[in-house]
Amino acid sequence: MGATRYREIAESLRHAIRTGTYPLGSRLPSESDLATRWEVSRGTVRQAVALLASEGLIGSRQGARRVVLRQERRQSFQQLNSFAQWAQAMGCEVTSRILTRTLRPATDEEAERLDTDPGTEILYVLRLRHLDGEPVMVERTVYADWVAPAVLELPEDCVSIMDSIAERADIVAHYGEHLIDAVAAGSEDARLLQIRRASPLLRQRHLSYTAAGRAIEWTDDRYRAGSVVFNVMNSAAAAPLERRAGPDVTG
Repeated sequence: MGATRYREIAESLRHAIRTGTYPLGSRLPSESDLATRWEVSRGTVRQAVALLASEGLIGSRQGARRVVLRQERRQSFQQLNSFAQWAQAMGCEVTSRILTRTLRPATDEEAERLDTDPGTEILYVLRLRHLDGEPVMVERTVYADWVAPAVLELPEDCVSIMDSIAERADIVAHYGEHLIDAVAAGSEDARLLQIRRASPLLRQRHLSYTAAGRAIEWTDDRYRAGSVVFNVMNSAAAAPLERRAGPDVTG
């Protein structure tokens, strides 16, 4: 019950921040006031505000009323959540549409990522994602041959493929590797996202694995500029973010 309760409180506060009830620079009520309002212990409130702090929405200083720092749609990599799970936790309405599903041979790069042989039949899926009715992301995914049958059975308006195959086929992602860079929108990106060709896009490529280390999907997600912010928390002791030179940088 406690675990569910602190998430409910965090979701309510998150919605209040996004809708302007607590504007940028304002302070949240004290832990004592929040505990009284929600009829919970201060420990439960601390869990809720710590979650918001990890997302960068509020200041992380303990022992003081938290200051609202940001109101963007901000996605953290601390947990392996699907796009739909993240969006719904942010209080956004998320919709998706599968535009293309094609069985084809894997390219050399796709085969390497999915740990299979070049030419192995895989499933390519092109999907458009919306937040609050706005097109924000074009998703191009290749699924391993053993995952393809489960994805082919899903409806075109499936909100979350990963959540659905986990529920229906017990294909669950436990690990993920993320690569983040910026690219220019091509003709297809521009048409789907309703932007100009060559507009800047934030690209996230990620590879998902099962608990046994079996590759599930290799995805290229392209976000419209300003639609989302990625949040990486690190420290001197733990640095999950690694910098690499881009393809245009030579030694």
